[in-house]
Amino acid sequence: MSTNQPAPTAAGGAARGGGAPDARQLRTILIAVCVALMAVIASVSGLNVAQPELAVEFGASQTTILWIINIYTLALAALLLPLGAIGDRLGRKPTLMTGLIIFGAASVLAGLAPSAQIMLAARLISGIGAAMIMPITLAVITSTFPQEERGKAIGVWSGIAGGGGILGMFLSAALVDIANWRYLFILPVTLVLVALAMTMRSVPNSREHSGHSFDATGALSSVVAIAGLIFVLQEGPERGWSNPVTLVSLAVGLIASIVFVVWELHRRDAALLDVRLFRERGLAGGSFTLLAVFGVLAGIFVVLFPFFQAVLGWSGLLSTLALMPMALLMMVASGLAPKIAARIGARSTMAAGIALSGAGLALMASFVSVSGGYLSLLPGMLAMGVGMGLAMTPSTEAITSSLPREKQGVASALNDVTREFGTALGVALLGALLSAGYRSAIDGKLDGVPQGAADAAREGVANAVAAQGGAGPHAQQLVNAAQQSFVDGWQQAMWAGVVVMGVLFCYILVRGPKNITPAAGNDADAAEAVPAR
Repeated sequence: MSTNQPAPTAAGGAARGGGAPDARQLRTILIAVCVALMAVIASVSGLNVAQPELAVEFGASQTTILWIINIYTLALAALLLPLGAIGDRLGRKPTLMTGLIIFGAASVLAGLAPSAQIMLAARLISGIGAAMIMPITLAVITSTFPQEERGKAIGVWSGIAGGGGILGMFLSAALVDIANWRYLFILPVTLVLVALAMTMRSVPNSREHSGHSFDATGALSSVVAIAGLIFVLQEGPERGWSNPVTLVSLAVGLIASIVFVVWELHRRDAALLDVRLFRERGLAGGSFTLLAVFGVLAGIFVVLFPFFQAVLGWSGLLSTLALMPMALLMMVASGLAPKIAARIGARSTMAAGIALSGAGLALMASFVSVSGGYLSLLPGMLAMGVGMGLAMTPSTEAITSSLPREKQGVASALNDVTREFGTALGVALLGALLSAGYRSAIDGKLDGVPQGAADAAREGVANAVAAQGGAGPHAQQLVNAAQQSFVDGWQQAMWAGVVVMGVLFCYILVRGPKNITPAAGNDADAAEAVPAR
């Protein structure tokens, strides 16, 4: 059996003296891992605001630009489980530091990239480094903080994970507007340097000492399964769902998933991830909640940005700024969720958050209009920010509490995989509903519009706005039709999100975790996870 014996030495404040870290040291550890997490999260969405500039700089197609953006997420999601497990075995502190060095160096390379090919390679390497960082940041918290402080720390981590992407997009948009896209990488490199310095000084080391060999078959099958399924969700809307490449990727992902489950059941005590744990309320409820919440959140972004930019005519920077109230409320609610859960229970807190999120979606679907503008959306956005913050923290804690302390890298990786897969799923499905609703609504509104302009308008609202110059006297009709059709498609996508939240609400009421209690081996005093000083 695995036991979590501390490493013999550790750098920094946690390594001098004896016993568990005090409050000041815990605060420094939390800041260090959250800065590292922010670097990873900001890089997920940062390049989205610079797509036109990248295309012009490299003379690249839209497909290549999308791969520059998506290959980072693909590598990150696919490698989370095996690298989280490796971090458990080799030591969480050295794994985190190695990931930071790789991620920082790749970010520098991306900022200096002379071609699209170099940029693709840099983003791939960045994704590998990010997959070493992201699960370890949460594993450091769950293996270091004492039980009475763990929920608060996870709340802060969840807030950064949920709202940090919006903050990163805002800062990235500001840098693009003020300078150019190459300055986007100043932010992650700066965050990496700060996190690396703080990690070296303050973060303790902990590791799993296992008598079993590493589950290489489970690791490989998980990589293939996640990569195949994420690829389908990223490329399906672009290539078409019946495209041979899409179908082959789907088949590979499903077969690898089956192989992973069967192998993990066979390996049992030495498994990379004991899939039998999904029978438990905590792991299943937390995973399904994060999958749905991050799917809906990502789908909202697919809808909001075209609305702000093509319907309201806002810049990328102003559009990102408009999301900040939701992001800030999400981060505040994530921090408050542990206190609320302590009073009313984890299941009630998760259910309340899901209900608020669903209500926010319903408000946006009911009141969004071209004439109402931003104010028609703001109440729904605020409700969603609070609701998602309340749902995320207890869900994350439910997942990490389901696995023992020595498996916290795997637990954290599972939490992150669920988020990334939910994000890809939400973008693909809600984006497809938006597009289908838009095309269906606009077909009857283009009478008299020249054929070329009408065909462009059917591609999307941004295309319609760009094509109005070729519509002659029908230009205003074209733009009005596209904007109203976008709102119609928006409502269809939002009501689908309401249905998802409703189903999840019922599931959590029936099968959600009543109380979050640490798994065996995960409730010991934090001193066990901190090296002797």
